[in-house]
Amino acid sequence: MTHQLTVIIPIFNEEENLERVEKELTDFLKIATKKTKYLLVNDGSSDRSQEMIEAICQRNSDFTFIQFQKNCGLSAAIKAGFDYCDTELVGYIDADLQTSPTDFNLLIEHIGDYELITGVRSNRKDSFIKNMSSLIANSIRRAFTNDGMDDTGCPLKIIKTDYAKKIPMFKGLHRFLPAMILLQNGRIKQIPVQHFPRIAGTAKFGLWNRLIGPLLDCFAYWWMKKRYISYQIANKG
Repeated sequence: MTHQLTVIIPIFNEEENLERVEKELTDFLKIATKKTKYLLVNDGSSDRSQEMIEAICQRNSDFTFIQFQKNCGLSAAIKAGFDYCDTELVGYIDADLQTSPTDFNLLIEHIGDYELITGVRSNRKDSFIKNMSSLIANSIRRAFTNDGMDDTGCPLKIIKTDYAKKIPMFKGLHRFLPAMILLQNGRIKQIPVQHFPRIAGTAKFGLWNRLIGPLLDCFAYWWMKKRYISYQIANKG
């Protein structure tokens, strides 16, 4: 059976999490409602992540990887995953597994009628500062994008690949994926998903990344929206 969903896992210095990543992702393959494969994107890790990624891919035929020459950031890792995806659907989950791959099945239930389904983290298991900075950042982003999404930072999404490949990514734009689908006249929906505390490794985002950075990215998005080109082919010969 042909794969239908590619799940991108951006990885930057996650050696402490990768054994659990392998187990939880392989467990999901047994219950996935769409035939799924994984693309591990090593974003220039300086620890043992690449060694472990290669071992995982050797053990599991449904896993592949790409490795950046240097660290380029989360948006670049997601963009590379979109570029290399060859299935009708593309998904995304973080290697810290604060969201569960089992919830992809919840998103899959709705993707037929939409171009993007994103999780919204219910009962978040993060610190007060992290939760408040995310709340403020999401409020500012909604004011700029009017996308109606409560939690675009949730690292659990499924997108129709044709739409994902048309997203003109730049640094920080991973927070604007629903808005970029709306620019293509696509339909978006958010679904409540589980959220868990980080068990291993360290968070890659501080206050700047969660609050000040997203504010600046809003102006970048606003500039792009004014100049965005969208077209649909009516016929060809």
